[in-house]
Parts: sequence; structure tokens; C-alpha cells
Amino acid sequence: MKVATWNINSVRHRIGLVTRFLRDQQPDVLALQETKVVNELFPGEALKKLGYVHQAIHGQKVYHGVAILSRLPFRKTGVQDFCREGHARHMSATFENGVELHNFYVPAGGDIPDPKRNDKFAHKLHFLAAMEKFFARKSKSEKMLLVGDLNVAPLEHDVWSHKQLLDVVSHTPIETRLLGEAQAALDWTDATRHFVPENEKIYSWWSYRAADWEASDRGRRLDHIWLSPGLKGGLKSQTILKKMRGWQKASDHVPVVVEIEA
Repeated sequence: MKVATWNINSVRHRIGLVTRFLRDQQPDVLALQETKVVNELFPGEALKKLGYVHQAIHGQKVYHGVAILSRLPFRKTGVQDFCREGHARHMSATFENGVELHNFYVPAGGDIPDPKRNDKFAHKLHFLAAMEKFFARKSKSEKMLLVGDLNVAPLEHDVWSHKQLLDVVSHTPIETRLLGEAQAALDWTDATRHFVPENEKIYSWWSYRAADWEASDRGRRLDHIWLSPGLKGGLKSQTILKKMRGWQKASDHVPVVVEIEA
């Protein structure tokens, strides 16, 4: 089972990149975030032609939005209300092989890392805490995947400069602590760090603000795939497709891909 996650930053604007990726990589499942489109206008027909006929979409006009595109049939799909603002930020699907996938787009949190001064940051902290509470009720024996743009770079080498970004939203101590608690709630395995040592820098996002993103390489690892203990033993590989940040009209995020025996 080959699974990919990608913050596409407008699926209609980048549908050509999505179809190119699907042809190149042939994942069984692609989870998208920040689709920025209502369900009725989602460009699903172009993806069905490539074999992704099973589609679970939770969209929103202009902002947010998540989707799961699959060549594998769904047993069921659903949405959980992690978001106090009612945004389209979660979609789940259970496949016929019993794997349950949760696709997340965690709030970015604005620019000021103070929940009293910045309600967007308070919203983000509330969302992360809700994730921890939800998965604490789940059984570790279940075969589960958590994927998506979690908007937190949790480890020191998940950012280009740990020291300079400690006060920058996405890498502050309170965010990394809350994400760590969500991870510990089900003893999730971080697929990327399962293969890449924690002292090695690796990123999945590079800002549009950089004059030359590749030369400066000031990235952050915001996109994640986690596996429950029930799936950990089947983890075969992981890849972050950095080269795709250089594609024309690229998203500022690149896909993360894993292969598992499920």
C-alpha cells in the first residue's frame, strides 16, 4: 500500500501537478490538504480518469479543505469535528483491508505565538489538544495512519535554525509539546524519522518569500505520516519529494510518500 500526503495549496490551480504526480508516483492513496474548493467544484473527474475513482472530499470555499483520493475501495468515510471554527480540516477513510486513514490540515496559527493576543494561535492549540483526546480513546492494535499538513515542525532538525525559530509559529515549545502529546496518545511512529536520523535536517515546506528557495534551503518539516503500533511493522519506505518544490507553479509544500505492508 503506497500512501502520499500533499498540501496542494489550491487543487484547481494545480490540478496539472496533481495528475503529473499521480502518473509519476502511482500511489494507491493520495491525501490532499488546502484544496480551497467546495465539494461540487472539486476536479474529481480528471482524477477518476487516472484510476482514483474513490474520493472522499471535505471542501470549503477559498480556504482550507481536505480530500482522500484512492484506487482502493473505501469501507466507510467520515469527518470528525476537531476544529472549533467549523473549518474543513479533517477527513477519514477506512479501506477494505482494515486500514483507517485520518487526513489533517492543522491550522497554521497566525504570526504571534501568544494565544491571548492571537486567536488563530489559540485555535491551533485547541485543535492539537483535540487530536490528542481523540486518539487517546483509540486502541493501539488498530491499523491506522495519520497524515497531513500538521503545521508543526516538532524536532530541532525539522527546521533550518532551531535557535532562530523557537519564537516562530510552527516550532514554538508549546506547539511541539502538544503535537508530541498527540503522537504519544497512540504511540504513533513518525514514518520520516523512522528512516531519517533525528540529527539530520529534512524539510517538506519552503516559503514562497525566498528569492531562491533551493539555494537558501530554509525549510521546515510540516507534513507528516504517522503509523499506529498495529501498522508499524509493515512500514517499508518513506520519501519526501523535494524536487517537486522546483516544479513550475509548485505548491510551497512537497509530497511525503510511504509504502507499507497492510
